[in-house]
Amino acid sequence: MKNMSAKFTLSVLLVLILGLGITACNNGGNGTTLPTTSAPPAEASAMAIIPDAPEITPAGDPVREQCTGCHAQNVEMIDSSNHAVHDCAQCHIPGEHPQNPLLNESVVNQSNELCGGCHPDQYRSFHTINLESEAREEKATPVGVSPMFDKLMQPYGFTKEHNEPRSHAFMLLDHITVDRAYGGRFQLENWQDILASGNIWDILTDLGQQYTLPESAKAANPVCLTCKTTDNILEWAYMGDSHMFADFDRTSDVVEFIQAVDNPTMGCIMCHDPHTTSHRVVRDGLIDAVTRGDNEIYADVNGESLADIDVVTFRNFRKIGLMEEPIANIICAQCHVEYVCNPGYDMATGEYITMEDPRTNHFPWVNVFDAYEHYNELGFRDFKHAVTGATLVKLQHPDAETNYGSLHQQNGVECSDCHMPKLTNQAGDIYTSHWQTSPRTYIDETCLSCHTDWTEEEAEYRIDSIQNYIKGKLSKAEYWLSELIDTFDLAIRYGVDEATLDEARECHSQAHILWEWWTAGNGGGFHNPDQARESLTRSVEFSKMGIQILEEAMK
Repeated sequence: MKNMSAKFTLSVLLVLILGLGITACNNGGNGTTLPTTSAPPAEASAMAIIPDAPEITPAGDPVREQCTGCHAQNVEMIDSSNHAVHDCAQCHIPGEHPQNPLLNESVVNQSNELCGGCHPDQYRSFHTINLESEAREEKATPVGVSPMFDKLMQPYGFTKEHNEPRSHAFMLLDHITVDRAYGGRFQLENWQDILASGNIWDILTDLGQQYTLPESAKAANPVCLTCKTTDNILEWAYMGDSHMFADFDRTSDVVEFIQAVDNPTMGCIMCHDPHTTSHRVVRDGLIDAVTRGDNEIYADVNGESLADIDVVTFRNFRKIGLMEEPIANIICAQCHVEYVCNPGYDMATGEYITMEDPRTNHFPWVNVFDAYEHYNELGFRDFKHAVTGATLVKLQHPDAETNYGSLHQQNGVECSDCHMPKLTNQAGDIYTSHWQTSPRTYIDETCLSCHTDWTEEEAEYRIDSIQNYIKGKLSKAEYWLSELIDTFDLAIRYGVDEATLDEARECHSQAHILWEWWTAGNGGGFHNPDQARESLTRSVEFSKMGIQILEEAMK
C-alpha cells in the first residue's frame, strides 16, 4: 500500500466515544466543554484523520523588480496586502521566464502545502478526514436518501453511480473514480488507498483509453472539473471560452485536463486571493450570474444585491471577483449551487447541445420555484427520460439558493457560521475551521453559540425532526413520480396521442425539478425546511396531475 501522502504525513487521531463512562471522564462528569485544539476538537467526531502541518516553503531569489514591468497589476495588488512581506518567488518559480516570457512560462506553486506553512490550523482542518462520512455510499439504495433515483433518472449517467459526499480532501479523487465520469478508466491501485492523499497520480492507475467498465459512463467534462480543482485556473479563459492564452476550454479533452492536475483537491486560491489576501470567487459561472443583472436571488428586503464583488480582469481573458469583506454565502456558492456543466438538448429544436454552446457553463441563480421557468427561457434540458420521453433537468447541489430566504439567512447566518466555526488552537489563538463539515460535528461552536438555552441533545433532536419530516415528503414525491412513469408506460402502449403525452410530460418536468432539487442538495432539507415542504408537496401534485391526464385519455 502506498504512503497516505506524497507531500505530507498524516497523524491519526482516533477518538472513540465508547460510552457514558468515557464521556463523563472527559467532561469531568459535569458536562464541561472540552478546550478546542489546533485541529477540529476531539469531541467533534468519533473518528477523524488529521494531517500534520507542512513545513514553511522557502522562497527563491527575489524577483519582484523584474515582475513589475509586465505584471504591474499583480504587484500593485500584493504591495497593498498582508502578503507584501513576501517576494513573488515565494509562490512563483520564474526560471528563464524573465529572460524570455513568451517562450518560458513561470511555474506557480498552487499547492495547499505552500499556504499551510504559514496557516497550519486552516490547512490541517481543511484536510481533516471524517471517517464517519463513508466512501462510495450510493444514494440510490433502499436505505439511501433516494431509493427510486435510478428509475426516476434513467438513462442519465448519474444512475451508474451517485454517492453521498465525503470530506473535501477527496473531492477530485472521488470525481475521477466514480463510474459515471470516465468509464472506469481510472481506478485506485489498491482498494486500501481509499484514504490516500497527495499527488493524485501516485494513487490512481490508468487502465487505458480503450478500457470501459461495464455499466459505467464517460460523462465528465472540463466545466465540471472547475469546481473540483484549481490547478488549471491560469489556463482557463472566462466562461471556458476558447482563447489564445488558454490551454483548455469547455470543449477540451477532459482526460488531458485531469492529467494536467496534481493536487488532490481544490486549492486555497479558490476562495483566497494570493495577491490581495482578500476573499474571492473564481468560478466564472457565478461571476456571470451575479453580474448579468437578470435576477438577484441573494438580496436584502429592498431587493438590493448582497453579492458585493469587485470583478478584476487579467490579460482580457480571466476574471476573479474580490470582496472587501468575506461573504461565505457567495464564496460557497462557487460549488454548492445549481449549475449547467454538461451537454444537453435544445428545447426549441430538440437538437443535441454540445460543449461549444455557452449554455453548458451556466448558473441559473434562482430558487426551486423559478428553476422550471428559467430553464424554459434558457431553452435547455439535460436529458430525456427513458420511459416518458419528458425532457428533464439534472439538478446539481443547490445549497446556496436553498439557504437564501431561509430563517437562518434572514437572521444574518452565513454558511461559515454553521460549517466553519471559530475555534481556539492549543496556543490560545482563534482561527476559522476549514473542515467544512456538518454543524453536528462541533455543535457547541455552531448551534449552541446562538441557541444558548439548548442542550446538545435538544439541538440534535430539533435537527432530526426537520430532516425526518423532509425525508418523508421526499419519499412521497418519489413514489408519485414512480407512479407517473408507470402510467406513462401504460399510456404509450395503450396508444395515447402525442398531444396528450406532451401535456403530461410538462407535468413530469415540473414534478421532477421540485423533487430532485432536494436529493441533489445537502442538509436533508434543513437549510430551508418550509421551502422543501412546499416544493415536495407541489411535486406530488404535478405527478398526480400528469397521472390524471393520462388516465382520462385511456378511458
